[in-house]
Amino acid sequence: MKIYFSGSIRGGRDHKEFYSKIIALLKNYGEVLTEHIGDHKLTAMGEIGVTDEYVYERDMNWLKESDVVVADVTTPSVGVGYEIAFAEMLKKKVLCLYKQGSEKRISGMINGNKNIMVKTYEAVEDLSKILKDFFK
Repeated sequence: MKIYFSGSIRGGRDHKEFYSKIIALLKNYGEVLTEHIGDHKLTAMGEIGVTDEYVYERDMNWLKESDVVVADVTTPSVGVGYEIAFAEMLKKKVLCLYKQGSEKRISGMINGNKNIMVKTYEAVEDLSKILKDFFK
């Protein structure tokens, strides 16, 4: 199974510590195409040494290739929203994760969409059950 993980980069890296933990859990279910999202060296400036056009083409190809999309939507991000919408258009199964207690509210466009599974978590320990249920 190929998994596309989406998390905020240029929108802010406030929850990057959770990204690497989510990616580690996702590896139990398949290949994570976007493992670089969890890299602690990646800043809100984005990837170094690649053009925006390269990032767009690569990520769109990965989305097309993926079987499912898992996105952490705790930190609002235009790019993450774009990827979720594209995945929905491709009829991909989408799981959005939102860390309870965040100072930002989850987007109504995500939370109100019945085609997207939205789950809240308080701690990393909550994610194992959420992912197990999603991948049934």
